[in-house]
Amino acid sequence: MIKHLKIIEYALSSLLRRKTKIIAIFIAYTLTVATLASVLFLTHALKTEATHILQGVPDLIVQRILGGRHDLIPVDYAEKIKDIFGVSEVKPRYWGYYYDALTEANYTVMGAGDAALELKLLDGKLPATEFECAVGKGVAALRGADYSNELILVNSRNIGVLFDVSGIFQSDSSLLTNDLVLLTNEAVIDFFGFEPGRATDLAVTVQNSNELQTVAVKIKKLFPDARPITKRELTRTYDMVFNWRSGMMLTVFCAAIMALCIMAWDKATGISAEEKLEIGILKAIGWDTDDVLILKFWEGVIVSMTSFLTGLLLSYVHVFYFDAFVLSTILKGWSVLFPAFQLTPSVNVLHIFTMFFLTVVPYIASTVIPTWKTAVTDPESVMRG
Repeated sequence: MIKHLKIIEYALSSLLRRKTKIIAIFIAYTLTVATLASVLFLTHALKTEATHILQGVPDLIVQRILGGRHDLIPVDYAEKIKDIFGVSEVKPRYWGYYYDALTEANYTVMGAGDAALELKLLDGKLPATEFECAVGKGVAALRGADYSNELILVNSRNIGVLFDVSGIFQSDSSLLTNDLVLLTNEAVIDFFGFEPGRATDLAVTVQNSNELQTVAVKIKKLFPDARPITKRELTRTYDMVFNWRSGMMLTVFCAAIMALCIMAWDKATGISAEEKLEIGILKAIGWDTDDVLILKFWEGVIVSMTSFLTGLLLSYVHVFYFDAFVLSTILKGWSVLFPAFQLTPSVNVLHIFTMFFLTVVPYIASTVIPTWKTAVTDPESVMRG
């Protein structure tokens, strides 16, 4: 143990003698790890947020398609769908998007249903009358609204409507309710000017999850203009979108990856004359080949682990404390007008181990291998060059 501590001490002093070169390697190494880790951390955090949302999604969502676009669906469809074997419940849902010109942000305006009762409230209660609303934290922060305050929104007839804030949402996922304005179903219909007997979509509950696809096929046969969407399809879509976006970002930053590979290759193909002279002197004064290899091993570990951990720390702070301001616009894919929200810290350990073996291990190997070639050479010939 004492021997290894002395070798580590010497390794630190050796690195300090070459501090200019080591600092350059440290900066390049750290930025590469920070970039890769930021993409992976943000992708995993967004997938985790999406998982929280999809837990409360209906088994089957039925939309109406007109001219290739989502249109309001007749509520009468619910009666025929409910008669399908395996369907236990069908509920119309009323919701839409609202652009707030005052704060330049997009809100989701939704009608209160049984699903909303499962959400936790930070303070207050769900809306009970046509002129009450419950809002998410993002909306409350943007509009300066608090429990018992008032919120003014402009409806489809360009008339300002005054709502009393009856509650403010909290949730395990800030993405779930951050931009939410919850009204009664009747208030949503009047606010957006929906036609009588029309809803945004239908939420279908199926008793046996294995029959979801069968029920979806039957709905499509009954209503050719309907588009049934299962929870599994939504989950797969989220995964594909985030994986594609993260892959695109990793492709964009492939130059950084290649720079790290070139640096490792440069170290593997040989060491500088100064380092060869140092190894020759160490061998001449009695160091064994094993001792020299251990020295270079610890040098590689110190540089690579310091850079790796620093890069991870920077990426963690960047993603979870500064909302990944460099990458969020590309990976989220949402409008920049969306109210800002704080990502819930979520890290995949497998990603960390993968980055470790792809960055730290090659660097250490590229440090030790050329050293072994020099260490087994006669010290006198090494010092003579």
